[in-house]
Order: sequence, then C-alpha cells, then structure tokens
Amino acid sequence: MIYLLIGLILLLTLLLAGRSFVQANPAALAQSLRIYGGILLIAIAAIFAFGGRIGFAIPIFGIGLSLLGAAGFRKLSGYQPRKSAGQRSRVRTAMVEMELDHDSGAMTGTVLTGGFHGRRLDELSNEELHAFWQETGQDDQSRKLVEAYLDRRLAGWREHFQSDGTEGQGSATSAGPMTDEEAYQILGLSPDAGDAEVRAAHRRLMMRVHPDHGGSGFLAAKINEAKDTLLRRH
Repeated sequence: MIYLLIGLILLLTLLLAGRSFVQANPAALAQSLRIYGGILLIAIAAIFAFGGRIGFAIPIFGIGLSLLGAAGFRKLSGYQPRKSAGQRSRVRTAMVEMELDHDSGAMTGTVLTGGFHGRRLDELSNEELHAFWQETGQDDQSRKLVEAYLDRRLAGWREHFQSDGTEGQGSATSAGPMTDEEAYQILGLSPDAGDAEVRAAHRRLMMRVHPDHGGSGFLAAKINEAKDTLLRRH
C-alpha cells in the first residue's frame, strides 16, 4: 500500500513538473527540479512516517527539506520579497537640482536660478538646454551636473554645444565639505541608515553612474564623497 501511494505521488509530481519544464530556461529548470524533488521526498517521508517507519522518514524528510530550501517555500506560498520602491538620489548645486532613480537609472532635474528658473530639464527643448548649459559657465559644479544629464539625453551634444568655443568658461568653484544631510540625499538614504546600508547604496549607484559604464565622472565623485562622509562618522 505504501509503495502504491509513493507511485501515485511520483506520477502526480512528474505531471506537474512537466508543465513547468516545457518552456523553462536552464536556470528555471534547475530550480524547478529542486523544488519538485523536495516536494516528492517530503511526501514520501510523510507516508513512511504514517506507516510507522520513522527510521526511513527522518533522513528522507531532511533531504527533501534541503532540496526545497527557502526559495522553494517562497515560491509555493506566493511570497515575493519587497523591493525598495521609488528610492532616489538627489544632488544639488547652485544652479540645478538633479535626481537619479535607483531602479531605472533615469535622471531628472530642476533649474534653480537663471533664465529658466523653476523649469524642469525634461521640459526644455534642445535649444533651451543649450542656452541653460551656457548659463552654467559661471558655476563649474552646475555645469558638470547638467553635462551628466545631457550625456543621457542627447547623443553627440558636446560637438554641437561646444562648437561656439564656450566650453572652457566654467570656473573652478568648490562648494566646500559635504554635509551629512547632502550625503544622505545623494545616496538616497534616511538619516538612520547604518554603515551597511551606506555601502550597499554606494555599490548600487556606482553601477549606474561609473564612467567605465558610460556614466558621469562628476556624479561618481559625488557618490564616493557621500560614502566617505557618512562612514567617517564612526
């Protein structure tokens, strides 16, 4: 009787697994094999336990549990870990405030002063962006931040914008030491974030903006400075 039940469970498991295997990629197939194999062994262990064969049930149950694992339990229960929704970094200079979405890597910005005060960069035409870029010649950090935005929005903008010979007008101004508040905003963290969260946010953002990955050297420097500023607290 026990072997008949085991055979029925094995057949049912194979039928259910077959439906998942038809269109599965190799990684999904390996995971499904572990999950269904774990379910099968746990079911067999339960049959042996009810039949009084505890000596067989315990090791089989242990193997099935290890195969199923935490990922299998989450899949069976429908649980999905929550992602940090809407986490954004903010960098502010004298002339512009820029935001970076951690999930998509998209950049948006708002003009803080000058002829386009209060306008969002996404709303500006290419000609207006050119004019604002020229205005940022009075503040080096603002220019570098706007250029990081332009690198993502307009391919080949440098050849067009800099053709009038104004590319060297930026001053070497410095905003001084970064404050803790600025560092938290740049990394997109709350003031109660610990060192582990600081390092994790730094790694995540550097994947988005590192110059080696087509990002901005200015933003990468700001993110590095923010990490160092917060880690120096301890």
